[in-house]
Amino acid sequence: MISLNSASFLSNSGFSGISRSVSQRKVLHPVAVAVGSNGRAGEGNVSVVMESTLKDLRDGNSVIEVDSKSAVSGGVQDTHVEDSATEEQLVTPWTLSVASGYSLLRNPHHNKGLAFTDKERDSHYLRGLLPPTVVSQALQVKKMMHNIRQYAVPLQKYIAMMELQEQNEKLFYRLLMDHVEELLPVVYTPTVGEACQKYGSIFRRPQGLFISLNEKGKILEVLKNWPEKNIQVIVVTDGERILGLGDLGCQGMGIPVGKLSLYTALGGVRPSACLPITIDVGTNNQKLLDDEFYIGLRQKRATGQEYAELMHEFMSAVKQMYGEKVLIQFEDFANHNAFDLLARYGTTHLVFNDDIQGTASVVLAGLISALNLVGGTLAEHTFLFLGAGEAGTGIAELIALEMSKQTQAPLEEARKKIWLVDSKGLIVNSRMDSLQHFKKPWAHEHEPIKNLLDAVQAIKPTVLIGSSGVGRTFTKEVVEAMASFNEKPIILALSNPTSQSECTAEEAYTWSEGRAIFASGSPFDPVEYNGKAFVPGQANNAYIFPGFGLGLIISGAIRVHDDMLLAASEALAKQVTQENFDKGMIYPPFSNIRKISSQIAANVAAKAYELGLATRLPQPEDLLEYAENCMYSPVYRSFR
Repeated sequence: MISLNSASFLSNSGFSGISRSVSQRKVLHPVAVAVGSNGRAGEGNVSVVMESTLKDLRDGNSVIEVDSKSAVSGGVQDTHVEDSATEEQLVTPWTLSVASGYSLLRNPHHNKGLAFTDKERDSHYLRGLLPPTVVSQALQVKKMMHNIRQYAVPLQKYIAMMELQEQNEKLFYRLLMDHVEELLPVVYTPTVGEACQKYGSIFRRPQGLFISLNEKGKILEVLKNWPEKNIQVIVVTDGERILGLGDLGCQGMGIPVGKLSLYTALGGVRPSACLPITIDVGTNNQKLLDDEFYIGLRQKRATGQEYAELMHEFMSAVKQMYGEKVLIQFEDFANHNAFDLLARYGTTHLVFNDDIQGTASVVLAGLISALNLVGGTLAEHTFLFLGAGEAGTGIAELIALEMSKQTQAPLEEARKKIWLVDSKGLIVNSRMDSLQHFKKPWAHEHEPIKNLLDAVQAIKPTVLIGSSGVGRTFTKEVVEAMASFNEKPIILALSNPTSQSECTAEEAYTWSEGRAIFASGSPFDPVEYNGKAFVPGQANNAYIFPGFGLGLIISGAIRVHDDMLLAASEALAKQVTQENFDKGMIYPPFSNIRKISSQIAANVAAKAYELGLATRLPQPEDLLEYAENCMYSPVYRSFR
C-alpha cells in the first residue's frame, strides 16, 4: 500500500502525470496533494447550525481558518482500479493473496457468480464450483429484479438486497443503479425505518463497525479491525433519532449502511472507501431493552461528559487513522448532540450533518425550482415551518443565506421572512428566555400563537414546510387556508417515513383543488385530480449528499462551508427541465441521478477551490469530466 503523506506523494514518480489535462488523465485516481495549512482556528463554544451562525459562537473562527494543529495528511487512492475511466483495464482479484476457488466465490468484492468466463474458471480454480452456463451481468440483473418483485413485503425485498450486497457487490450496485426509482425506497426510506426497528432479528453479518462504551480508550484499535484501510467517507449515528421513529439504539446501523449504499450507487464513491459506524451509548427505548433479540448495550443512554469524551476519542481516532480528508457524516443524532457536534468539529474535521445541512440543501433546491412555477424571488415569499429541530432550523438558515446572497441584505433581515412553529407554538420574542440556542435566531416580534392553523392564518405564508416528524399535522383546514390566499401554495411535507408525513400528496392536491406545488420526504404515487395527473416531488436528501460527498473527495476538501451547500442546491435546481415543470415537479427524476450527482460534485469542488479549501492540486481543467471519470463503476472486470 502506498503511503500518501506529503513527502512520499510528491516524490512518487508514479504520479508524475497529475498535471496533464483531464483527457490525458482519465486513468488517474482522485488523489489529493497534501499541503500544509497556514490558517489558524480555535475550538469554539456550542452554537447553531450553519457557518454564518456557528462562526459567532466559535470565538469568531471559520471553517476557512484551518487549525494549524490539524495537519493536512492522509488521503486515499483507488487501489481496486474501479473508477469508470478504468473499466477496460485488467485487474487482479487480490485479497491478502490472489483470491481463487471457493474463497473467490465467497468474496463479495470479486465474486461474479455465473458471469465468470470459461478462461477465468480455469485460471482461478472454479471448475465444478459453478454450473457450466456463463451469463452476462445484464441477465443477472434481470433475474434478480424478477426475484425481488416476487416479494410482497418491502422488508423482504430489503433483506434480499442486503443478502445480494454480501454476496456480489458489483451486481448489487448495478441493480440499484439500473432500477434506482424502484429500489431506492427499498434500500432507504421508508423501508430502512422498519429494517432498523427489526435489525436485531434480521442481523446476519457485520456491515460496519459497532463502537460502544465498552471500547472507550480503545477506539483506534477498533478502527484498525475494519478490513479496508483507504476510507474516504464515514457515516456515523448514535441511533437516538432514527428518521421519525425515535431512539433505536444500536439498531440504527441500518441508516449508515443505507446512506453509504447510496454514496456508491448514486454518487460513485467506491464501496471499499465507505465505512458505516454506530456509536452505542445505550438506549432509552425500554421496549428494546426488554427485547431478548436486541443487539446493543442494555443500559440507559450515557450523556454529558461521558458521552462527549467517547465522541471526542472517536473523532480523534478517525482523523489519526484516515487523515484530514476523510468525510465524517453525522446521521440521526438527537438535536442537542447534532448541533453540538457540528459546532465543535466543524473547524477541525471535514464534517457534514445530512439532517441539518443535506436536508436544507435539497429543500432550497426545490424552492429555487418552484419559483419557476409561482414567480417572484425567495425574498418576496414568506415561509412558515412546522418543526424547529435540526431539519427545520437548518433549512431556514440556508434559505436566509441564499436570500441574503441574492439581495445583499443582512442575514438578520432575511431571517425576518421566516417563521417557525414548535411544540409550544409560534417562536416569538416573548419566549426568548426559554428557547434552545438554535431556535433563538428565529424568534420575531409577534403575539403568541399556540397552534399551526392560527399561525397560518396570521402569518399568511406562501410556503409551508413540515419537518416536525409528526404525521397528518397539515390538516384539511391548514391546506385550505394556504390555498385561500395563495394561487399556488407551496407545501412541503418532509417528515419520514411515510407514516410521519405531515400530509399525503393526494390530500395536498385535493384540499387545494389541484393548485398546490407539493413535495414530500418519502415517495408518494402520482395523483389524478379533476382529470389532471400530478407527479409529487420527493425532497430526498439522496439528491444532494452523494454528489456533495464526491465533490469533497475529488477536490481533496478539508472543511465544509455553507457556500458549498448553496453551490449544491443551485446545481440541483438547474437539472429540472420544462417537461418536469409541466407536470408540477420541482425535482428532476431519479433516473438521471448519476448525471445530477456529477454536476453537483463539480459545483461543490469548484467552490472548494474558490474558497481555498481544496488540496488536490493542480485543479483539473474540466471538473465535470473529472467527476464523471472518478465515479465507481459496477461493471464486471476481466481477471488475469
